[in-house]
Amino acid sequence: MEVERVQDISSSSLLTEAIPLEFIRSEKEQPAITTFRGPTPAIPVVDLSDPDEESVKRAVVKASEEWGLFQVVNHGIPTELIRRLQDVGRKFFELPSSEKESVAKPEDSKDIEGYGTKLQKDPEGKKAWVDHLFHRIWPPSCVNYRFWPKNPPEYREVNEEYAVQVKKLSETLLGILSEGLGLKRDALREGLGGEMAEYMMKINYYPPCPRPDLALGVPAHTDLSGITLLVPNEVPGLQVFKDDHWFDAEYIPSAVIVHIGDQILRLSNGRYKNVLHRTTVDKEKTRMSWPVFLEPPREKIVGPLPELTGDDNPPKFKPFAFKDYSYRKLNKLPLD
Repeated sequence: MEVERVQDISSSSLLTEAIPLEFIRSEKEQPAITTFRGPTPAIPVVDLSDPDEESVKRAVVKASEEWGLFQVVNHGIPTELIRRLQDVGRKFFELPSSEKESVAKPEDSKDIEGYGTKLQKDPEGKKAWVDHLFHRIWPPSCVNYRFWPKNPPEYREVNEEYAVQVKKLSETLLGILSEGLGLKRDALREGLGGEMAEYMMKINYYPPCPRPDLALGVPAHTDLSGITLLVPNEVPGLQVFKDDHWFDAEYIPSAVIVHIGDQILRLSNGRYKNVLHRTTVDKEKTRMSWPVFLEPPREKIVGPLPELTGDDNPPKFKPFAFKDYSYRKLNKLPLD
């Protein structure tokens, strides 16, 4: 069965200035109605080059407790490498459909790797205004080049280089977060599987949408991952839910946006917050983003770290193998 891609729907919708019914969200989700229009609180920005390490640690911990999200600047990933990553991703999505379909997710696949459109069940049958490409970038034993585009030719080289840099940054941040819990520096890294933890690249492609007031690129969700490191293009769209409001996230060139995901929430026994977020779309411009999800291996059981629980602080979450947790969440099954 041929899947209709949002990129193709966008091309035809822009002519009629209407979108198919299944993309129109309910009033409680429509961005025009639900986006906060007053003064927006600033999402925390942390300068990782600050020589005052204690100050950096305090800022990361506070942001993770209060927001579950922050942006890092001077993070060590070269700006030119981010530009190249975005360039090869954009070129892939500009290829003819037949070339993109050559790395499509197989219909019978239990995994999410590959080019695709729909990701998870929606109780109301609504669709998100986005196409995507998923593939693992680390560790090498998990990489399946079958889902890496052959075009543009430099795609592989750039993503392999980015994998090394993003792994380094994630381990720095996990070390800070572990120490913020009063634990040894590698506690959260080990809790997520240590050297066997998997890094999943996703490219989100949100084409122009004639009715951005009614549609969402991605509906409200928290990430399944331990931590997510994301770079967007310059088209705004990320929104964060805090204090009962949806706030627009500011775009900072070359910054990396850090999301605390479900597994860090669980490992920290609720101390760090998993951020509820969503994506809006633009009427005239294509928004893209490149999140990398740091996830435990499928069989890894994740629950509150024993050092953080006791009689005065019982475990708040039931341990699950990551594959079971993912299946339950994606299929809207109970998690307690």
